[in-house]
Amino acid sequence: MLIVDASVWIDFFADRDTPEVELLDRALHREAVGVGDLTLCEILQGIRSDRQFRTVRRELLGLDVMPVVDTDIALKAAQNYRSLRRRGITIRKTMDALIATFCIEKGHVLLHNDRDFDPFEEHLGLQVVG
Repeated sequence: MLIVDASVWIDFFADRDTPEVELLDRALHREAVGVGDLTLCEILQGIRSDRQFRTVRRELLGLDVMPVVDTDIALKAAQNYRSLRRRGITIRKTMDALIATFCIEKGHVLLHNDRDFDPFEEHLGLQVVG
């Protein structure tokens, strides 16, 4: 399944013209697209307008919403973070470590526009679109 990070959804809902938004737009018509519960929260908490909140909420809840974190994922994300840190790479957001680890462990492909995912792809086997 294609999991889409908030970095792409934010651009998508803001009607920005990016390569990642184009990939998402095509994917929505052709394949199963999922959103993690953490990403759902991240997107919705940033919306100021009640009307837009309802619209975005409805659209995202029409997708496969998946729970991202359980004890196993939390432990593996901490290990992945530490592994990257030993290589001199610091991931800025814990949420990115959790999402990347979830995708790695569950075999999902990630669509993102966030450089913090690059080390997970390069060193830990994260599959990404693009």
